[in-house]
Amino acid sequence: MIETPFKERFGTPRQPSLVPSSWGILRLRRDLNLFGSLEGLEGFSHAWLVFVFHENQNKMVRAKIHPPRLEGEKIGLVATRTPHRPNPIGLSAVKIEKVEDKAVYFSGVDLVDGTPILDLKPYLPSSDCLPNAAAGWTSTRAERQITVAFSAQALQDLVRLTADRAVRFRAAIQEVLELDPRPVFYRGTPENPNPYTDVYGFRFDNLNVVYRMIETRAEVLEIQPWSEREEATRR
Repeated sequence: MIETPFKERFGTPRQPSLVPSSWGILRLRRDLNLFGSLEGLEGFSHAWLVFVFHENQNKMVRAKIHPPRLEGEKIGLVATRTPHRPNPIGLSAVKIEKVEDKAVYFSGVDLVDGTPILDLKPYLPSSDCLPNAAAGWTSTRAERQITVAFSAQALQDLVRLTADRAVRFRAAIQEVLELDPRPVFYRGTPENPNPYTDVYGFRFDNLNVVYRMIETRAEVLEIQPWSEREEATRR
């Protein structure tokens, strides 16, 4: 399993590298006796992570789905990277930051904390990078871009709760919000712009990030410490 700051699906990036300030740690299982297997990996800049979408709760798979970038339009399941697949297996290209004897440190991670990793393979530019490849419908539908601001209270909270890690945490939180992590049905319509609420929260590492959405602007209002009581309440 991989360790990441994304403790729940809401707020987890939809693709790798979209939140370059995110991080992840993959530790070797002692029972597999794989020590020494990481030798040589430090020479590669990136790696493929093959994993299981372990938090899927769908009891059925739909042939057509609503990807966030299509703003409510439908398209075929296999033409997307949705986690809701007949076989819930995922693939992410992530940056290798550091390799130790028993662990690999990554950035640009898009996985929920605790995601089971099936395999780790080095990224090979000679065969994996195809500059003339067609991007299908994604070439005409860019990720939604949101302007992000932090209130004075949020900045104070961040320094108080993360100390010398505040700069990195702020960068990662901003990158998450710039992509608008809300599902399409939370975004509303021109007639009903906020069908549920305009204030949201998501867990990032040991923090609860509370923010308000006004059209295409997200303002982080405050950052709270995450408590076990809050986690029990959400369940």
